[in-house]
Amino acid sequence: MPDASKMKIAVLISGSGRTLKNFIDLAREGSLPVEIKLVVASSGQATGQQFADDAGIAREVIERKGFDSHEAYGEAIFAACRHAGVDLVVMAGFLKFAPVPPDFEGRVVNIHPSLIPSFCGHGMYGDRVHQAVLNYGAKVTGVTVHFVDNEYDNGPIIWQQPVPVFDDDDAHTLAARVFEAEKEAYPHVLKLLANGRVHVEGRKVTIGGRG
Repeated sequence: MPDASKMKIAVLISGSGRTLKNFIDLAREGSLPVEIKLVVASSGQATGQQFADDAGIAREVIERKGFDSHEAYGEAIFAACRHAGVDLVVMAGFLKFAPVPPDFEGRVVNIHPSLIPSFCGHGMYGDRVHQAVLNYGAKVTGVTVHFVDNEYDNGPIIWQQPVPVFDDDDAHTLAARVFEAEKEAYPHVLKLLANGRVHVEGRKVTIGGRG
């Protein structure tokens, strides 16, 4: 039975859905106060859809190739989220550009596997990010959870969590360490949002008391 006290979310995926799986597991055990109302996949080949099916969560496949423009694609994505009655849209490895309509401004979040504004922007995702960190010789990387606007990795930053870079890292070992941080950081931010503790003024985000 739906729980009115839980924040209703849609999760957008493009691939394995491991972040979605993390949300499902945490919600099931009662440590994440969300109800996942909808999963939207950008490809019919996104294997993460199976997690939605296993959990009995409604899902849709909305592919970019079916639309003439970014704007039309974004409207289709958010129309589905609107129809599902969600409070928040959570991008979880979603690799397509979907412009955010006015009624969803401040209601879309994303996680990026570096400390924005470093190693981010168009085309920077997955192992490309981690390899760029290694090529630069950075000693610290991390994850950034941010609000989504209509520029790549540009919206106000909600939370950042650092991750060390070791001398013997390759892109895969670094990616694994960063993902462990993602599994902590993203649910933490969703809890803050569910409890009304995130306040935004311009680009500045503050974490306040409950309510």
